[in-house]
Amino acid sequence: MIMITRDDFSIDEVVNKVKSPDMGAIVTFLGTVRGESGGQVVERMEIQAYEDVALRQLKRIEGEALKKFDVKKMTIMHRVGVLNVSDNILLIVVGASHRDDAFRACRFVLEELKRAVPLWKKEYTPSGDRWVLGESYGQRQTRR
Repeated sequence: MIMITRDDFSIDEVVNKVKSPDMGAIVTFLGTVRGESGGQVVERMEIQAYEDVALRQLKRIEGEALKKFDVKKMTIMHRVGVLNVSDNILLIVVGASHRDDAFRACRFVLEELKRAVPLWKKEYTPSGDRWVLGESYGQRQTRR
């Protein structure tokens, strides 16, 4: 399942929908809103998406992961809207026969999502707001 939503999600419900008897491993990644970024306090975050393109890219990434790794099933959920510190942003759940494929597929989905999906994040801090321009393998850029 691929979803972009304004609503929060239940990790347990999603994991239970992915789980099946032919899986020996389920790997999850949960991204949340950090309370600090670049040495500044973050009060909240706004996430916007070009939803049609984002959904197409997420489906492409899912398809590549299913072909590249021995994965049985996966779910990718990304939230948009205004989120508070500690709110859930992103959930990736990958079910596979073996843990190595599940971990590698989850990491692949995360890195491809960061690289190719049109999502924009605006951080609100006590000194003002700033758009997070992008991430490339752990490097963050911001613009005020």
